[in-house]
Amino acid sequence: MDAAASRIPSPGAELISVRIGEQAYAIDIMAVREIRGWTAATPLPHAPPHVLGMMNLRGAILPVIDLGARLGLGPANPSASSVVVVAQIGEAQMGLVVDAVSDILTVTEGLIQPPPEVGSADSTAYVSGVMTTDTGIVSLLALDYILPPDIRAAAAA
Repeated sequence: MDAAASRIPSPGAELISVRIGEQAYAIDIMAVREIRGWTAATPLPHAPPHVLGMMNLRGAILPVIDLGARLGLGPANPSASSVVVVAQIGEAQMGLVVDAVSDILTVTEGLIQPPPEVGSADSTAYVSGVMTTDTGIVSLLALDYILPPDIRAAAAA
């Protein structure tokens, strides 16, 4: 089994569907710790452009990531309707800013297909599969690639 296929949830697993702009993405619900309303993050000096800052979650300081910017979709303009999905990615917890949480999807046999080859390893690194729903195509995110490679390597060590 290849690495991409191993990142596809089994039938019966649940995914949470989020919206970034007009596009829908899915996240394995087992990685989601909670969903919070948007509050401005405290800026972190010299952080990468996709890091909006940090937030306090019951005494734990978490980075807040602009998921759209991290995926190359341009910077977010968070509003009162935006949400922060607190996700466990490896050993780290972080807040992922999205425009909205829209649905819960249950994986069925054959629902998730491999992403199309477009000549970019980054494209298939961030997306482990795609599925068609009544509302359009939903990309299944591989959250482990949201972390930059150096932090991902340190977390795996």
